[in-house]
Amino acid sequence: MSKIAIITDSNSGITQKEADKLGIFVVPMPFMINGEDFFEDINLTQGQFYEKLAEDATVSTSQPTPESLLTLWDKVLKDYDQIIYIPMSSGLSGSCQSAYMLAQEEYEGKVFVIDNQRISVTQRQSALDAKAMADAGYTAEQIKDKLIETKMDASIYIMLDTLYYLKKGGRITPAAAALGTLLRLKPVLQIQGEKLDAFAKARTTAQGKSIMINAIKADIENRFGGMEAGDFIIAGAYTNNLEAAMEWKKEVEAAFPGHEMHMDPLSLSVGCHIGPGALAVTVSKKLHV
Repeated sequence: MSKIAIITDSNSGITQKEADKLGIFVVPMPFMINGEDFFEDINLTQGQFYEKLAEDATVSTSQPTPESLLTLWDKVLKDYDQIIYIPMSSGLSGSCQSAYMLAQEEYEGKVFVIDNQRISVTQRQSALDAKAMADAGYTAEQIKDKLIETKMDASIYIMLDTLYYLKKGGRITPAAAALGTLLRLKPVLQIQGEKLDAFAKARTTAQGKSIMINAIKADIENRFGGMEAGDFIIAGAYTNNLEAAMEWKKEVEAAFPGHEMHMDPLSLSVGCHIGPGALAVTVSKKLHV
């Protein structure tokens, strides 16, 4: 039986310390801040990132260099026969396509790049599912096929606290941002599949939370077999407001009795576009191994 390693990137929310405990490898995502290179969870913490964002620093995301990926793959393949690599969704970054091309050129049959269109806690769940399948004796091809087959079995809903960073990144016009700020709108965004899309507009935080919870309930009922089946996983994420996140966790768990909600800081690759104070909830269909 082949010995299979699971690698993901720091967009999954899995820290280097947690990765060691889980038996998973994590590629730190690179950022350039005011012309200086940083790597998530290596020399850039969540707190430092949002401090620089608040200072209106020039922040840009990047992708792991080919050299860094090849070095890691070569190192891991000294102890493992094959690698399952789960980067962030190709719809949100070019890093997935770059990794796929590298794997096709030099690591065919050794490195399997999985574009199952996940990010943050849903990407984390995919890494955990892959590890469970590898431990259960699945082949690398079987793990790849299963993750691709179930790629649409997840949703993320994110409520923003500010429109400033969407405007700054050119994702909405200054006029739309000004109107939204005037009306104190709380946009709710959705990630289901490749892209980050608008989902709804709330006038209050309470209304935004209600919209997200109802959206998750609709997904469970219409896509995952209904509440009674219980065949789903609820998780959450947030940007730079742990107190609000813990209160949100209680509210979501009250809405879905019996489901303990895993909570992580939202990926910095998403956080830099939406800013602090965001709250998110996700649902993923359970993958039975």
